[in-house]
Amino acid sequence: AEARRLSEEDARKPFDLARGPLVRIRLFQLEDQEHVLHFNMHHIISDGWSYSVMEREIAALYSAFIQNKPADLPELPVQYADYAVWQRQWLQGEALEAQLTYWKDKLGGELPVLELPTDRPRPAVQTHRGAIESLILPKELTDALQAMSRREGMTLFMTLLAAFKTLLYRLTGQADTIVGTPIAGRNRTELEGLIGFFMNTIVMRTDLSGQPSFRELLGRVRETALGAYAHQDMPFEKLVEELSPERDLSRTPLFQVFFNHIVAMDDKAAVLPGIETEAVGELDQESKFDMTLHVVEGRGGIGLRSRYNTDLFDSWRMAQMLKHYQMLLESIVSDPDQRI
Repeated sequence: AEARRLSEEDARKPFDLARGPLVRIRLFQLEDQEHVLHFNMHHIISDGWSYSVMEREIAALYSAFIQNKPADLPELPVQYADYAVWQRQWLQGEALEAQLTYWKDKLGGELPVLELPTDRPRPAVQTHRGAIESLILPKELTDALQAMSRREGMTLFMTLLAAFKTLLYRLTGQADTIVGTPIAGRNRTELEGLIGFFMNTIVMRTDLSGQPSFRELLGRVRETALGAYAHQDMPFEKLVEELSPERDLSRTPLFQVFFNHIVAMDDKAAVLPGIETEAVGELDQESKFDMTLHVVEGRGGIGLRSRYNTDLFDSWRMAQMLKHYQMLLESIVSDPDQRI
């Protein structure tokens, strides 16, 4: 409990972006042979993919060290600085204009504000106090979703996003929905072994009007997703700057909910020779948006995790929302031709 308290205290401590350091590592000794290794990295230098790279490299370095052998890490073809220079050089002129034209067409004019049912009035200035509710989907439902996605020529992400948009539509009655989602940004093989911040946020705006069937909605979401992927190189902060939406301190710009589909092929901790390791998990429960739905796809199935703003929602409402999402998914796989 004390190690967790100290870790949470460290997680809340700000970073100085001008002077650094931007990573803090602490080792807590609990007993003679039991320790907790705590990593705290600012997002400006890292992303989820980076953590997997770092974990592999720490394991390789540790293994070499205890065997008194030289570390055999592969040479990197490029450094993060090379990528940053390339991005600045590429994202100008015609390339920038093509990206901007697409996003201005998709997000121009007055944007809808998603009005989810809340348990308390929205504060005048957005807070980020958060909590998490979780739900595991039955294995047979996961299998059915994957099979349906294959039949329809969709990725599982597209199917799950379309279902999430259906849920938002049913909760709000708003047919014009905007959801943010992350994209890895590593679209070149040379970038796969780098530690750094490559992730970008893309905006998924879909029209749900006209009482479409779920199968029809899938086609609309697929078109939205493919268009966003083709124009994913526009940095989100640059997009906000260019669109210059009317700002409201009580909400995030462009969208208020986030959808994050995570493929977790292995949920084990790093393999260190001679040490039994166990992943402790994230400590951060802050909510950057009104709500984020994390859909975690692993070998055992799909887990749902709702990270929500506790100044807006009670835990029972988020638990109910996850159950409603599961009910929608079950209904969708049984008959995708139902109207939403």
